[in-house]
Amino acid sequence: MLKNKNAIITGARRGIGRATVEVFASHGASIWACARTQDDAFEADMRSISEKYGVNIWPVYFDVTDATQVKQAVQTIRKQKLPIDTLVNVAGISGIGEASIFSMTSMEKMKQVMNVNLFSVVLLTQYVSRLMAKQNGGSIINLASISGLDCTSAQFEYAASKGAIIAGTRNLARQLAPFKIRVNAVAPGLIETDMTAAFDKASKDALLSNVILGRMGTADEIAEVIAFLASDLSSYMTGQVIRVDGGM
Repeated sequence: MLKNKNAIITGARRGIGRATVEVFASHGASIWACARTQDDAFEADMRSISEKYGVNIWPVYFDVTDATQVKQAVQTIRKQKLPIDTLVNVAGISGIGEASIFSMTSMEKMKQVMNVNLFSVVLLTQYVSRLMAKQNGGSIINLASISGLDCTSAQFEYAASKGAIIAGTRNLARQLAPFKIRVNAVAPGLIETDMTAAFDKASKDALLSNVILGRMGTADEIAEVIAFLASDLSSYMTGQVIRVDGGM
């Protein structure tokens, strides 16, 4: 489904990002797997996926909130002189486990979540969309959340950041369409990741009671939808926010 395509995937170390790397590789894509810091375990994991599926995986290290590092990372990718077919913006934070009452949440915390979940996406997408425009095509997929669509119990700053991603996705779809760049988002529901592992049992049970399928989703199930949006199977889709929430 993604044979001969090249993708940039952020948040590749764990969770949905790591699952997206493996699913893309299984469909034939080569990948720039982005993580914040270098370590041998991550490189060994990426090498294992690369060998398993016979594709190229190039680890790239940068802090998504550091403008200088982001620019340098894009320059490193550009030097390979390969087309960038897909950008998947996965990296993000939730703030789970910290004070969630709006009036008690510090501005510092709110700015941190917005910087990681929104402004870092904007910055990287600016750089990559310029390259895609020059090559006359590409697909950008942003990781949103049902928290950005519904009135959920998520923290204000998290819901606000994902709501902004959703609005931004729809706006960019219009702006980038003349360059044959499609922009879509995936809005997961309750997914088995490190983030949701921080939920207490009562909170998790309350959320599961609203899921029609009666279970949490997996990172692989989100990654498969992302792969579909990156593929030519979704060539007439742009500006869409796809819920993957088990029927919440």
